[in-house]
Amino acid sequence: MSLRFYDTATAQVRDFVPLVPGKVGLYYCGATVQGDPHVGHIRSAIAFDQLTRWLRYSGYDVTVVRNVTDIDDKILVKSADSFRPDAAEDPMVPVPNEPWWALAYRYEQEFAKAYDALGVERPTYEPRATGHIPEMHRLIQQLIDRGHAYPALDDSGDVYFDVRSWPEYGSLTHQRIEDMQAAPDAGPRGKKDPRDFALWKGHKEGEPETASWASPWGAGRPGWHLECSAMVTKYLGTEFDIHGGGLDLRFPHHENEVAQSRAAGQGFANFWMHNGMVTFEGEKMSKSIGNIITPAQMLQDARPLVVRYYLGQAQYRSALDYNPGSLVEAAAAVERIEGFMQRALKFLYGEQFGFVVTERVPEAFAAAMDDDLNVPQALAAVHETVRAGNTALDAKDKEAATRALHQVMAMTDVLHINPLDPHWHSGGADTAAHQALDTLVRAQLEERRAARAAKDWSRADAIRDTLAEAGIVVEDSAEGASWSLG
Repeated sequence: MSLRFYDTATAQVRDFVPLVPGKVGLYYCGATVQGDPHVGHIRSAIAFDQLTRWLRYSGYDVTVVRNVTDIDDKILVKSADSFRPDAAEDPMVPVPNEPWWALAYRYEQEFAKAYDALGVERPTYEPRATGHIPEMHRLIQQLIDRGHAYPALDDSGDVYFDVRSWPEYGSLTHQRIEDMQAAPDAGPRGKKDPRDFALWKGHKEGEPETASWASPWGAGRPGWHLECSAMVTKYLGTEFDIHGGGLDLRFPHHENEVAQSRAAGQGFANFWMHNGMVTFEGEKMSKSIGNIITPAQMLQDARPLVVRYYLGQAQYRSALDYNPGSLVEAAAAVERIEGFMQRALKFLYGEQFGFVVTERVPEAFAAAMDDDLNVPQALAAVHETVRAGNTALDAKDKEAATRALHQVMAMTDVLHINPLDPHWHSGGADTAAHQALDTLVRAQLEERRAARAAKDWSRADAIRDTLAEAGIVVEDSAEGASWSLG
């Protein structure tokens, strides 16, 4: 099967053929750093991390760009709120008197911590909006020169994209202009059409001087949609392979991106890929409902490897539903993989765990990943191979066990859920706690082994019962006892 992806623009699954043979340019929208990361941000990053890893495994040289929006209305509002006299007592504003740029940088670091904890590979380039103002000015001028943009009619210093000047406006999301709502990024007074969106926002009274840059249209700052178009073309060129992001960004953000870029004469993205949302027991996550689950909360409840497994287990276009048992189920799946690998390593290699993976991923796994990144089917291949590997271990079939272990290693490496990967053992409170627990449990298992060797069955059973009460499941095999969290 050839590599195929669903393209939002054409609403169909298409064969993927890169614009330059052997190379792939991928851009996906990063964070507007006005608050802590939410689970939707991280799910999106993991989805495109899986895509990147599969493309590289398939032999492509991949350049990944993920932007940081570090100037935005919400950032300025949150910064302004921090200067209120009661800000220090407001739990929603942890740092009083915080300049907008400091606030943005602080939250940018929180995103970086979450990405790193969950094994999201750093992009090739991670440009900030504030570092690309000249590129944005050039793009705006191109649009004005081509008759697709105009300075605001009310002399506010704003510059707008003229949506009715571009006949293809609405093509990405398959909408008619007449059915669209007004653009909310500025009042309609200076616009030709309420749907026209801001390319440049003139400096307003009360906004900090540091949040504006000189321009041919007056001091101001960039509109949100403009930032991505300017940055992606700098790093990937005017035409590139894949543009990605969350489903919620299709309109207006991505619709406006493609309109302004193509109106400027650019080919822009060849594929548009959008990941689905994370829901809570079937409902949209909302602060007003109080059903928000954050990555930080998940990391308090489970190992980073388990959280990554959970957030990456669904097909990227589908909704991922969270419920109180989700991480328990993910932990059980990870432990099945981990248990097989530890058992196989002990049987095949003893204490010498250093070896080179010699197997490619199985055909079923590759076919699933080629089919629009069908991770659920790919994980089914992982678990089927684990079952076959355990059967081989029971039969002491070294050849089959070796093949299964190496295939599981290859598949979990692609998805970055290999429990043996050093990333998942690189430190941190959760990893340290798990290692400490492992040490304590193994001491109990050794005492139980000695009791069984002495035929002290009551003592051996008592140790097993104590571990079971603590939620620890003991499995006996010819290679000895192993444990997992039940």
